[in-house]
Amino acid sequence: MYNVKKNSKGLPVWVILVAIVVVLVLGIGGYKAYSVKQMIDGFAAMGEPKSTVSTVKVAYEDWQPTLKAVGSLRAARGVDLAAEVSGLVEAVQVRSGEDVREGELLVQMVMDSDYARLRALQADAELARSVELRARKQLAAQAISQAQADSEAAKLKAAEAAVAEQNALIRKKAIKAPFPGRLGITTVNPGQYLNPGDKLVTLQQLDPVHVDFTVPQSALAQLRNGLTVTATTDSFPGVQFTGTVTAINPVVDASTRNVKVQATLKNPDRKLLPGMFTNVVVATGATQRYLTLPANAVAFNPYGETVFIIVKRGEESTVADNKPEDLLQSEALKKADAELKAAAEAAAKPSEEAKPAAAPATGGEPVLVARQVFIKTGPSRGDQVAVISGLDEGDEVVTSGQIKLKNDTAVVINNELQPSSNPDPRPVDE
Repeated sequence: MYNVKKNSKGLPVWVILVAIVVVLVLGIGGYKAYSVKQMIDGFAAMGEPKSTVSTVKVAYEDWQPTLKAVGSLRAARGVDLAAEVSGLVEAVQVRSGEDVREGELLVQMVMDSDYARLRALQADAELARSVELRARKQLAAQAISQAQADSEAAKLKAAEAAVAEQNALIRKKAIKAPFPGRLGITTVNPGQYLNPGDKLVTLQQLDPVHVDFTVPQSALAQLRNGLTVTATTDSFPGVQFTGTVTAINPVVDASTRNVKVQATLKNPDRKLLPGMFTNVVVATGATQRYLTLPANAVAFNPYGETVFIIVKRGEESTVADNKPEDLLQSEALKKADAELKAAAEAAAKPSEEAKPAAAPATGGEPVLVARQVFIKTGPSRGDQVAVISGLDEGDEVVTSGQIKLKNDTAVVINNELQPSSNPDPRPVDE
């Protein structure tokens, strides 16, 4: 027999150790139970969990149907002036970048020898004219034959043609502006020898200017001459240039299926220059009135477009979800399948008394919940999208936070930050 150690009161030591362990376990368990109760009471005090969302109320806006494109500017009339004949430059009458009038002299070539030859040809023509006149008088007196008179008449015409040709050559050596416009940069100087075809200077008429752009063939039905065009360029931020459509190419590009369109823009300040690119907006029809939403508010799925609208709890049945027929059929099949599974599980388990559903809270502020609604969207404009059906003016639609929502989710609205709803968004300059 082993001797069991006892304390002064005669109790075994192991009994005392067990008692201490039991007391510690009960103490820790009681503390944990108290903590859990406090947590449960805290959650109960917090009430139903709610998701924070931002919202916007649906409103009507007037939309101008438009076509957008990127175009390239071209002068209404523009040409690179060149020498038609060879010669030595005598004088340059204008400076680079100047505006000139139609017919204004630009470059003058040396013409001394040309004028001397012109005078010689004019003398020959005068002599031929006298001979031809005398020949006609002699023919009337039957002193010469008809053939001789015709020969003298032909010589007169040849002499006059030579004079006209020399005059044309002289005119070609005085290069003038064929139309009003602005000159480019010229490097021609007096004393320089020019060959036929040598470029002298560019001349561009800057008011008005043409803008050429392309649109897809599907947009042809919306286009016609006279439609209003607005053009902008990054060279002049915030400035709009207006004009009209003046020509539509009668041929569609077979490789791109696009059609070329020409518009004419007013440019009284000569700010627009040929070769610049512009953003073109063509107003294609009468103003239309649409319910609009930020594009971020719309979710797309295989059954169609949806949004979440906010209603008070208890009013969910007043919202028509507008579900498409194929979705309703799919949900009906899922519901029937779930009911069959529930019936099978209920038959396999002993019946339990149904617990009463929790009564909704009464008093205080009404609880807001989200309801998913199917809508039909129309055209888009920047960050906005038009709603054709499914919503009414004044409906409050969730614009952010939809990813955490489902039907009847309680929500809290915070509209301090809103997604962009700009009809003409532009990148921010860095």
